[in-house]
Amino acid sequence: MYCRVIVDIAHENVARPFTYLIPEGMNLSPGQRVAVPFGAREKEGVVLSLTDAADFDPAKIRTVIRPLEDYPAILPAMIKLAEEMAEKAHCPLAETLRLMLPAEMRGGRVRVRTVELAALAVPRAEAEEALEKERRSPKRREILRLLIASSPLRVTEIAEEVRDPREALKALRDAGLIRLTEEESLRTPGEGLPLDNEQWHPLTEMQQEALEEILPTLEKGGGRFLLHGVTGSGKTEVFLNAVRQTLRLGKSAIILVPEIALTPQMVRWFRARFGEVSAVLHSRLSAGERYDEWRRIRRGEARVIIGARSAVFAPAERLGLIVVDEEHESTYFSDHHPRYDAREVAESRCGREGASLILASATPSILSFARARRGDFMLLEMSRRVAGRPMPEVTVVDMRRELESGNRSVLSRELAAELGACLHGGQQAMLLINRRGYHSFVSCRSCGYVVKCPQCDVSMTCHIGEDGRQRETRLRCHYCGNSLPVPEKCPSCGSPYIRYFGAGTQKVEEEVQRLFPGTATVRMDIDTTGGRDGHARILEEFRSGRARVLIGTQMIAKGLDFPEVTLVGAVAADLTLNLPDYRSRERTFQLLTQVAGRAGRGNKPGRVVIQTYRPEDPVIRLAARQDYRAFFEEEFLRRRTALYPPFSVMARVLTESPLETAADRTAREIEEEIRKALETHPAWKKQVLMMSPEPPGLKLLRGLHRRQVLFKLRTGPDTEAFCAFLTETADRPRPAARSCFEYNPTAMM
Repeated sequence: MYCRVIVDIAHENVARPFTYLIPEGMNLSPGQRVAVPFGAREKEGVVLSLTDAADFDPAKIRTVIRPLEDYPAILPAMIKLAEEMAEKAHCPLAETLRLMLPAEMRGGRVRVRTVELAALAVPRAEAEEALEKERRSPKRREILRLLIASSPLRVTEIAEEVRDPREALKALRDAGLIRLTEEESLRTPGEGLPLDNEQWHPLTEMQQEALEEILPTLEKGGGRFLLHGVTGSGKTEVFLNAVRQTLRLGKSAIILVPEIALTPQMVRWFRARFGEVSAVLHSRLSAGERYDEWRRIRRGEARVIIGARSAVFAPAERLGLIVVDEEHESTYFSDHHPRYDAREVAESRCGREGASLILASATPSILSFARARRGDFMLLEMSRRVAGRPMPEVTVVDMRRELESGNRSVLSRELAAELGACLHGGQQAMLLINRRGYHSFVSCRSCGYVVKCPQCDVSMTCHIGEDGRQRETRLRCHYCGNSLPVPEKCPSCGSPYIRYFGAGTQKVEEEVQRLFPGTATVRMDIDTTGGRDGHARILEEFRSGRARVLIGTQMIAKGLDFPEVTLVGAVAADLTLNLPDYRSRERTFQLLTQVAGRAGRGNKPGRVVIQTYRPEDPVIRLAARQDYRAFFEEEFLRRRTALYPPFSVMARVLTESPLETAADRTAREIEEEIRKALETHPAWKKQVLMMSPEPPGLKLLRGLHRRQVLFKLRTGPDTEAFCAFLTETADRPRPAARSCFEYNPTAMM
């Protein structure tokens, strides 16, 4: 027998299966990982298929060295998915197969963790007799006494009672009284964090109607749903019930969340309902935790998988349901090579494996809602909150008037008053500002110079931290992490009038402490959530009531549920409105609607204060009204008029180089190659609505100079072929620069 193997080398020169002989007595299956000889080295690979015929001279075929596991690590359906993704991304299959496995499995960088156990090897009566006879060693007596009371015990547990028990254990083993064995010990994410005592709740009429549409498809497969409900309408309860029915049918379910911050909350809910069959997968797990959770899923011990984007590749057998919660979030798109959109992967996987798909959001993406109106998804709508709770009352504050009246605080008088009333009433508040740090930038008032990162084309943000007893003020780049001291004089003109402008999460936190001394606050941004369980511990501090005010960036706006929150403040509502991206209006509306929806989710009514310098903007007004339908109609018309997606495709070839001249030259060369190709392919030329060699918003990023050729394309039968050409052109090796093709990139900067 022979096997066709994809060797784990991501290079076009070896992007094909290689045939190997299976030695006698070795049993292999498609999807199994193997060690094979490749050139002068030993490499890992994945078996694609088995055959009893060689495709060239058998004498030249080399032999598989050994299997790396005794089971297929990649399921057949996942191999097909990897092949589809490789074809779409125009990359070697080895790259997409890597997505299906924990990264640490490759190269054997993670191992099964074991613990040593001691157990009685004789009947209890015989052990008691040996205990009576034991006179020479108090340690042996104590170990026997412990094991007679409770056998088996971990050796580490025995060591807590008996100091240095190793020699005594060996003596008892040699005497035949005990056995020493090793047992696998799973590493469990979130150990020590409290779990909810959530019970099943009776469904509202709207929840029941939505669920009744979903349930029949779980058995036969193939359902496609867009679950659109206002914030607080109970969408989670609908798909919790859908997961329960999926498990009753003996199938598995995957629940995707857009942010790691949401994972602890979702895990608590699911573990409370489904117990040990729940597993979690995300990038903040340790290598061992990720490996152990992956193996629990692969062995069928965990059939409910909760996780961020990459959990869509979980090795769940008999897949019955995938839920994409907060489906509008751009974090579902991976801009690392090979690029993929987890929503598209989920849809493809459901189609391949006969599973149902639920996209859920209070503010669906324009593209998803348009597809639902077209009939690609069944639209399920829930227009009221559970238990008849009212939507929060929203006030829009014009910050221009605050400045005119002399208020220089980051908090308007309205928001400060509401916050005082909230805290006085014993309730909780959330304050959103979509900017980290203390001040947003540092500028010279004499010449206008703004301190920018030398590695990136962006202004640096001022951060104030604790360094022992000294408050250390530094400038930090949020793109590359570069850090610099704040200059005492302007680096450009030498003026001493260097000043701070704008505000970030640190500044807001300080202002809350100034206005309400002693108030317990927690801050949630990328600076405070590092390390293991960083998000979970901050959210638990707030959920428990130990903290009264949660201040954070956009990560606090997504799906969090705190019943005691009665006030939400959007400190700078229009920060994202003017970004050079056709989706900036959509993202601003989603952010404001979502964060407003955190208020009043319990039994007390909610209040929302939106601070803006553009209160007249339709996006702000519609977000204040929580009117998604009106926003969709207005934005859909705007995009149709300007031919933006879904009426076209936005794409670009992005070039990067440490040398500005190389980035410029390569971009011009690529543009010229594309223009020549368009002249020889009239059908391709008809697809191009716009082709622009304009530089991107960030011309310098992490020390790399960037240039782009931007496209707006019609969607038609020739679009795919033209995009394949653009990919091949971008992927071609070039001196001193690298380039890539991006299809509908999530960020146009």
